[in-house]
Amino acid sequence: MTNTNLVVENFSEFYHNWVLKLEEILHQLLQVSKKRSNENTEQEVQELVSKVTSHIKEYYTVKWGAANEHVLVFFSPPWLTPLENAYLWVTGWKPSTVFKLVESLNKTTTFNLTEEQENRVEELRMRIKMEEEKVESEMERQQVALADRKTVELAKMCSRTRNGGGGGDGGGDVVEVAEKVDVTMKGVLTGLEKIMKSSDCVRLKTLKGVLDLLTPMQCVYFLAANIAMQLRLRQWGKKRDIAGSIMNHN
Repeated sequence: MTNTNLVVENFSEFYHNWVLKLEEILHQLLQVSKKRSNENTEQEVQELVSKVTSHIKEYYTVKWGAANEHVLVFFSPPWLTPLENAYLWVTGWKPSTVFKLVESLNKTTTFNLTEEQENRVEELRMRIKMEEEKVESEMERQQVALADRKTVELAKMCSRTRNGGGGGDGGGDVVEVAEKVDVTMKGVLTGLEKIMKSSDCVRLKTLKGVLDLLTPMQCVYFLAANIAMQLRLRQWGKKRDIAGSIMNHN
């Protein structure tokens, strides 16, 4: 297995640069959103939206590659602040939160969803809720599997081996236990990686579903608000870390 520290170091560096680029993109979105509608061509707006979606896809491409080497770090990522980690849903943001954002934006004068759009948003919300429940059920099944009879027996074998029990060739017992631990852990890690990718797919499906039913300018408002919310949470988390560090030194 690839060294954990190397995976963390490489992805942390990628994430830092990715967030910096995200801040630049937010600035561009805000610039476009502040212009009068006739000052933005539809092509310019669509190109900017495509730029955002490409940047988001890049994150998941790199994430999946790194998770293939060490998936566990993504369930408690050290490159995020404790505040950001507190809001994680299976290694990322919860898809259903997007619909609360759309609902909030629709109360503004610039967003203005049509009745047809509102109906389509509601239909998408219900579909995504079902997808979320599937991921949560799979996560629960994975957790229950850890407590099944085979895993408990394996734990007992480990205990007997550590205590020198079990009789026979002690070295043989250790090898047998080590092999069974490897098989069990590979199954656990494979299951966690599958769940992580499933949750990411729901996130991507949610974003695509919302963007597909919005006008280009509505996409700009939505993406700007969504990114601003993500960056603000990160800023708050860093401020809390700094404040906590100062308190600990005093």
